[in-house]
Amino acid sequence: MRLNYMKVQPESLQTLLKLEGYVKKSGLDHNLWELIKIRASQINGCAYCLDMHTKDARAMGETEQRLYMLNAWREAPFYTEAERAALALTEAVTKISDDGVPQELYEQVRKHFDEGQFVDLLMAINAINCWNRMAISTGMVPGEYQPAARK
Repeated sequence: MRLNYMKVQPESLQTLLKLEGYVKKSGLDHNLWELIKIRASQINGCAYCLDMHTKDARAMGETEQRLYMLNAWREAPFYTEAERAALALTEAVTKISDDGVPQELYEQVRKHFDEGQFVDLLMAINAINCWNRMAISTGMVPGEYQPAARK
């Protein structure tokens, strides 16, 4: 690791945890949230976050098949229409400089999520993108993370 940003600037971690707390309280489905985290981390190439969130997803009961196919979700029949809309939004927001978020995508997402849920999805997507950028920029190393015991 290049540096431990959590020790250098503890308030930076607290800021990210506040954002994470917002998403956790939003009511967004936790399994969907993990898929969002994994898909954004795949796009960003964040090994640390991929290690963490695939372990968390498995601990929550996500299937190996859905995790393995997530990178090719458009071709795989294992995701609901709502999940597909959220994954498409995840890709668009993560790569926002490519095409922005087209109106057609907004309308597709809104078929499954109301306005408040749309904002919650954006907050979840932005949170993982921020975590990815912190982990990659500071050289966090994957492998040590273990998910919390399920209640």
